[in-house]
Amino acid sequence: MKKYKDLDCVLLVDDDISTNFIHRRIVENAKIMVDVKEITSAKDALDYLTQSGKYEDIEPAPKAGIIFLDINMPGMNGWDFIAEYKKLDEKYKARIIVVMLTTSLNPDDAQHAANVEEIATYLHKPLNKEAFANIADQYFEVLDDE
Repeated sequence: MKKYKDLDCVLLVDDDISTNFIHRRIVENAKIMVDVKEITSAKDALDYLTQSGKYEDIEPAPKAGIIFLDINMPGMNGWDFIAEYKKLDEKYKARIIVVMLTTSLNPDDAQHAANVEEIATYLHKPLNKEAFANIADQYFEVLDDE
């Protein structure tokens, strides 16, 4: 199993529980040592990053290294998340790679994502283990490859 520096956790942010389940299995099957946290709302994801809200009184969770973010979610969508994410103190976003992961076929979404500095890449669902491994290889240093 590979281990990467600063990649302790992958945060899956999607309102669809079954999509999160499938993506969790894909990340686990990539044979990379990483915790996976599934969150079903953008607001909860922001709270997770800042250890506030329902995450305030729990032991510090592993810091996210990659966030796979859905665009279309009820309430706060992926774009709303990015707007709030931009406002966070740097200590909450240091070394986090945000990947917009969506079913959207709207070319405006892809163009918008390309123009947002905080979004590293834009992918179409479903995630696959090769895409996940490529992102890990591209943005993180391998520490151990057994």
